[in-house]
Amino acid sequence: MGPGTDLAVIICTHARPHYLAACLAGLGAQQGARVPIIVVDSASPAPEAAEIARLTEAAGAQLIRAEQPGLSHARNLGLAASGAAWTAFLDDDAVPAPDWAARLQAAIAALPRNVAALGGRILPEWEQPLPGWWPPALRGVLTIVEWDGRGEEGRDLPAGVAVYGANMAFRTAALDAIGGFPENLGRIGRRLLSGEEVEVLDRLRATGHRVVYDGSVTVRHSIQAERLVPGWLLSRLHWQGATDALRDRRHGKARRAPGAAAKLLLQAPLLLVPARATSLLRARCGAAYNLGYLRGALQSG
Repeated sequence: MGPGTDLAVIICTHARPHYLAACLAGLGAQQGARVPIIVVDSASPAPEAAEIARLTEAAGAQLIRAEQPGLSHARNLGLAASGAAWTAFLDDDAVPAPDWAARLQAAIAALPRNVAALGGRILPEWEQPLPGWWPPALRGVLTIVEWDGRGEEGRDLPAGVAVYGANMAFRTAALDAIGGFPENLGRIGRRLLSGEEVEVLDRLRATGHRVVYDGSVTVRHSIQAERLVPGWLLSRLHWQGATDALRDRRHGKARRAPGAAAKLLLQAPLLLVPARATSLLRARCGAAYNLGYLRGALQSG
């Protein structure tokens, strides 16, 4: 490890050993910096779990098995096992650049004590080209952040640049003090609920911490071909609406539900268009979002 930097890396995975293999290979190829790795298997079926265990052992990493599925739950298990001053999280389909660990350690070493979270650049690794019908304004839902500069969230970052879970690190004690990741948010299987990362960053800022971005800390993130279809995009926007409603409810701000309902009355015919169709897609995404928002606003519990 670099001087003065205590860092562990958490990779949460569910039934995707082929992506995990590339991520672990990237960590094994780091230039001049090796860090402890913890792989959290989030309730993978037996065949995939066996391969995940084999890959983890071959990489010299620690394996934790989560019997309960869910990304936030898996991240919290990894956080509890970290034991390092800083804990980094990589998505299983993200491959770190050869200098990722060294640059992350250098960035951490230069941070003021009141910075508790750091995110980096996330470049796309396309499994197939982005379709021409994809709305340009929605490219960000694929978790792509290409800016190579530095800045602080809430102050001087360009639009669309933020800290995302594919490539982020936290001061372990600060993240633990706010309870880690909220387990009622975040992905579980095919349910594309999200928002747990935004919630964590908001909580850290509310306790006086700062959040920064450093584009020199880079990963390449696989954009799966199965996501580059209209149905996935519509589902992603639907669940984003549900996420936003649940977060609004947590903070007593669910006043947007009547507006979403009014818009949805006008947008209802768009919901009848077949999911595989590419026509009117931007407008249909808006309808899917509003439907999801109402789902989250009306959800019990």
